[in-house]
Amino acid sequence: MRKRWFLYGLKFMLIAAVVVAALGFVVMALWNALLPELFGWHAIGFWQALGLLVLSKILLSGWRGGGGYRRHWRARMTERWAQMTDEEREQFRAGMRRGCGSDKSSATPNAEVKV
Repeated sequence: MRKRWFLYGLKFMLIAAVVVAALGFVVMALWNALLPELFGWHAIGFWQALGLLVLSKILLSGWRGGGGYRRHWRARMTERWAQMTDEEREQFRAGMRRGCGSDKSSATPNAEVKV
């Protein structure tokens, strides 16, 4: 049993290493194909591309696992939804349709769209 878990772990590590290497090469290739020609910046190497991936991960999503606040928001919304009556749910749906612009009944029929 232990040997099987060890093999699963080894397989996971190998796949993760291949994915990270592939992402590094993709970032390096895109950078070297686009940025030197467009902006006159220098070409980068593989390790610099991996550094860019880590930096973008830190700056754009942080170190927390995915979801975070979104999971908490979803749980609160599910709880609120469960406490609503059928009339309140329909009123909520109607409000969302109006707010998102898909409710055709509230639109004026001859309104002109200015661009």
